[in-house]
Amino acid sequence: MLQSHIGEFAALLVAICWSFSALAFESASKAVGSLVVNYWRLIFAMVFLSVFSFFYRGLPFPTDATSYQWFWLSLSGLVGFVIGDLCLFKSFVIIGSRFAMLIMTLAPAMAAAAGWFILGEHLSWYSILGIFLTIFGIGMAVISHNPEQERLKLNIPLKGFLFAFGGAVGQAFGLVLSKKGMAGYDSFAATQIRIITGMIGFAAIIIISGRSTQTLQAFKNRIGMKGITIGSFFGPFLGVSLSLFSLKHTSTGISATIMATTPILIIPLAIVFLKQKITVKEMVGAIISVIGVALFFI
Repeated sequence: MLQSHIGEFAALLVAICWSFSALAFESASKAVGSLVVNYWRLIFAMVFLSVFSFFYRGLPFPTDATSYQWFWLSLSGLVGFVIGDLCLFKSFVIIGSRFAMLIMTLAPAMAAAAGWFILGEHLSWYSILGIFLTIFGIGMAVISHNPEQERLKLNIPLKGFLFAFGGAVGQAFGLVLSKKGMAGYDSFAATQIRIITGMIGFAAIIIISGRSTQTLQAFKNRIGMKGITIGSFFGPFLGVSLSLFSLKHTSTGISATIMATTPILIIPLAIVFLKQKITVKEMVGAIISVIGVALFFI
C-alpha cells in the first residue's frame, strides 16, 4: 500500500512538517517581522538543501538541471514563494490568519483545475469527493477556531480577501508549475531552484522597501533565529522537497488537498504547546477531513 500511494503518504508528511513550521514561523514573525522571516527562511533552507544534496547527490547545487527545468521551476518559485507568500502574509495583517487560511482552502480545488487544464490530469469521482470533504472539514475547523464568532458575519475587507485569494492562486499554480518543471528531476534539487528564485525576489523587495538594515539586525535576535531555523528545516527544506516528491507520484489536486490539512494537524499541537481548547466543530471538521483524505487511499 505504501508503494502504491507513496505520493499521498508524502503529502501527509508535508502537512505534518508544515504544522511544525507554521508554529515556528509564527513565533519568529512576532520577534523580527514576517518579511524578514520570509527572506531568512529561504537562506537557511538553501544551506540545509546544499549540505543534504552534497551527500545525497554529490552535487551541492542544481548544476545538472536543464534549461527547461530552470525556467519552469524558477517561474514556480516566483509564483509560489514570492508572489503567493507575499499575498498570504499581507492578508494575515489585514484579515487575520484564520480568515486567510479559510480562503486558502480554495487552493486545492484551483490546483486540481489547473492540473487538469495545464497537465491533462484526471481525477476519479471518489478523489473529487475526497477533495470536497477535506476542504469542507478544514473550513469548518478554521471557522470554529476563531474565538470571536461574531466576526464571522464575514465583514471581510475586499483588499484582505484579494490578498488571501492571491496567496491561494500562487500556491496552486506554484505546485502545477513545479510538477511541469521537474520532468523526472530530483525533488530536493528542484526545491533549490525554486528557493534561489525566492531568495532573489525577496532580496529585491527588501532593498526596495529599505529594510536591509532591519533584515541584517534580525540575525542577532535569538528567539527569531531559533524559530526561523526550526521552521526552515520543516518548511522550505523538508516540507517543500517532500511536496515536490508527492507531485511526482500523484495528481496535483490530491497532493494539494492532503497538504492543505495543516490547519487540522495544528489543532493537537496547539492543544499540547499552546494549551488551547478544542471545540466540537473543530473535532467534527477534523473527522470530516480525515474521511476525505482516506478516500484518496482507496
